[in-house]
Amino acid sequence: MPEGHTVHRLATVHLQMFRGRTTRVTSPQGRFADGARLLDGRVLTDAQAHGKHLLLFFGGDAVLHVHLGIYGTYAVGPPPAPVPTGALRLRLAADTGYADLRGPNACGLLGPGEVTALRERLGPDPLRADADPELAWRRITRSRTPIAALLLDQAVLAGPGNIYRAEVLFRAGIHPLVPGRELTPAQWAEIWADLRVLMADGVRTGRIDTVRPAHTPEAMGRPPRVDDHGGEVYVYRRAGQPCLVCATEVRAERLAARNLFWCPGCQPTA
Repeated sequence: MPEGHTVHRLATVHLQMFRGRTTRVTSPQGRFADGARLLDGRVLTDAQAHGKHLLLFFGGDAVLHVHLGIYGTYAVGPPPAPVPTGALRLRLAADTGYADLRGPNACGLLGPGEVTALRERLGPDPLRADADPELAWRRITRSRTPIAALLLDQAVLAGPGNIYRAEVLFRAGIHPLVPGRELTPAQWAEIWADLRVLMADGVRTGRIDTVRPAHTPEAMGRPPRVDDHGGEVYVYRRAGQPCLVCATEVRAERLAARNLFWCPGCQPTA
């Protein structure tokens, strides 16, 4: 599933391509045909991301909500748009280009009250200027749930996924199974600040890089990482390999149906 920086990049792409322009909206597949007819010919006024949710505002009360989920993908490009093929749920097109959506978990219209309700059930997004980290901290400090699970709970914190949660915990030296209520305020402040920086870098570059300058391939004389998610990381998908910092073997286990990665040397239990 795409992490939050990807959705923020999509919001920026939509703003650059469609804001202030009359937009053709179609559903070649037909599954969003009624909604597409309501939006077709309107002007996109804004595009926002909150966590992994994309919100496209078309003036008045028309808000298009997209959640990519596990299988959703976007393809964007310059005009002319290609002939639609396959299960194309949504196409936005203007004289500046097109955006094609396939396989999303959600693609539907929301009213103002539903947009508010969506935002209220999500935790703060580190990439949003209006985010309040205290909202997440209050939930974390009351919970016995491991911090690694809490960081993936979108009601606690909106946007980070499996890669960011593994990497910020490593960078902070926090064992992933520490209960939320045992986290210190200083540790939470470090996690939040690190997420804001790392995720903003992800928006800028389109990839997740979390290693510090001393641990890059160039600095260490090691080969670059080869992985389909891209980016240089400390522990994510590095189970069985030596830690880049202390050389301890990186470990992995399942937690809440997700793979969890950490270094026992750099992230001790106590």
